[in-house]
Amino acid sequence: EEANRARRMAVLQAGRLAAQGWAVLLLDPFGTGDSAGSFHEARWAVWLADAARAAGWLAARFPGVPVVPWGLRLGGLLAADLAARHPDRFRRLLLWQPVLKGDQFVSQFLRLRIAAAMAAGEKESGQALRGRLAAGEVLEVAGYELAPELVAAIDALRLEALLASLGDCRVDWLEVSAARSEAGGEARDGAESEPALGPASHRLMEAMAETAAPQLAGRAVPGEPFWTIQEITLAPKLLEATDALFA
Repeated sequence: EEANRARRMAVLQAGRLAAQGWAVLLLDPFGTGDSAGSFHEARWAVWLADAARAAGWLAARFPGVPVVPWGLRLGGLLAADLAARHPDRFRRLLLWQPVLKGDQFVSQFLRLRIAAAMAAGEKESGQALRGRLAAGEVLEVAGYELAPELVAAIDALRLEALLASLGDCRVDWLEVSAARSEAGGEARDGAESEPALGPASHRLMEAMAETAAPQLAGRAVPGEPFWTIQEITLAPKLLEATDALFA
């Protein structure tokens, strides 16, 4: 559902980057969107192979031009995992609101099923659902059949560990957030200060600044969490910030 809600933003950004001269390929990994397969057949290794194939397709058609993986939310983990597994192929990475820990993301997804059960007068728990997954059961969550193999692979992912293995890869990290005025008070001359990165993102960047981390630049811009909102919602400042990074 996040992919469905975010598709309009991805298409708009792709068009804007194309207008700057970039070739952009929007990918539906196996079992999602317009690609073959059903979601219960999706596997992380297959998604990685799809992303690597997409990067190879671009590289073959535009030799000498850098290929930049770009991912939103869970796609940020996919893009980072791809770059970490092929450190010689990628020198730059673009992350939009990346998921930091795969197990937390899965737990959030399972809460959709827990909430639906409560609305029906039933009771389920995250621990019980994870136990059923560990036993090999495919669970239906919000209309999607979730395979234990996919869950196990996502659970093991940590963005910090992936970024730490990227070497000299440049990582541009953008988030949307509610705007804040300067120093928590009134903005001078009616101007608004740039919003702050989320606390967890800020802590991760501080930790990586003390290590041999990649070139990591994080920034938050005013905007709505468009991937969570049922109606199609845009974040113009995110589009503009991405344009500026690749101008």
